[in-house]
Amino acid sequence: MTNPTTRLEQFLRSEIPGLSGNLRLDPVAGGQSNPTFFADFDNRRLVVRKKPDGPVLPSAHAVDREFRVLEALGKVGIAVPPVLLYHEAGDVFGTSFYVMERVDGRIFHDSQLAGAPKSERAEMYRSAARMLAAIHKVDFEQAGLSTFGKHGNFFSRQIARWTHQWHLSKSHDLPEIDRLVEWLPANLPANDQTTIVHGDFRIGNLMFHPTEPRIVAVLDWELSTLGHPMADLAHTCIYSWYVTPEEYGGILGLDFADHELPTLSEFSRAYYEASNQSDRLEVFHIVLALFRNAVIFQGIASRAKAGNAASQNAAAVGKLAPIFARRAVDLIESCGQL
Repeated sequence: MTNPTTRLEQFLRSEIPGLSGNLRLDPVAGGQSNPTFFADFDNRRLVVRKKPDGPVLPSAHAVDREFRVLEALGKVGIAVPPVLLYHEAGDVFGTSFYVMERVDGRIFHDSQLAGAPKSERAEMYRSAARMLAAIHKVDFEQAGLSTFGKHGNFFSRQIARWTHQWHLSKSHDLPEIDRLVEWLPANLPANDQTTIVHGDFRIGNLMFHPTEPRIVAVLDWELSTLGHPMADLAHTCIYSWYVTPEEYGGILGLDFADHELPTLSEFSRAYYEASNQSDRLEVFHIVLALFRNAVIFQGIASRAKAGNAASQNAAAVGKLAPIFARRAVDLIESCGQL
């Protein structure tokens, strides 16, 4: 029986004409979601992204949805990697996967942008704000994504979904999460709207130009859907301004002026200006984002315990669940000041 790499090479040659040389397959380090591989031939540089092996939570790691949104957004000018094909069956590479072109650029796994010149960091954040706004401004019906998710009541559905996921993945009690499960539905914002949302829009999922402070590709769309844009903005913000460098590469506790980084209000203002949004970020949005990510981290911890996590540091990252939950409770108890 042929091994998965050989089967993948044979499959790619049959689906993508003109490939020359042998396949060189290398796992991409980092990330907690879908296993990703560089798949290089002599004349073509590709990326393969697959669903993890083993059991996963229901609706998680939906590479088919990721392929669909990448294909649609690429056609309307959003900076995403060009996708080539999707394969549903597990006969080639163990699970379903899709193939996309490899884009050249810089990826920063910390929100401090430590590897970038200080003079460029503020503009890189402004570029991120503009890109998030551009995604939210896409006419999802014209893009063929009207059935990509439900319309309206996004916050209520998110609370229900992540509460359910929490009960599926928790290995021990966390009183802070129980507090959030009670607080969130009692504090729903009145305003409702529907846009495309990325679901995990943060510095680590953005590829910047090799030498310029602009984004050339937005990566990791597995959590994308139709939803409320403030949920997306809040998620972006917590991974910078509500997380310390030691926890998940955030900037909480840093001297923003010394590192030439924007404040949360400066970043959100750049987003508002680019998006023409009338809604504004509220405590509810940040609390929901922290709750959602606490549950995601608990899922990572569960996968690590089961031995099928995508990243080698999954067990350590999974320990962030109580930290995120505590931070959300602290925000509620601080009289709701962002």
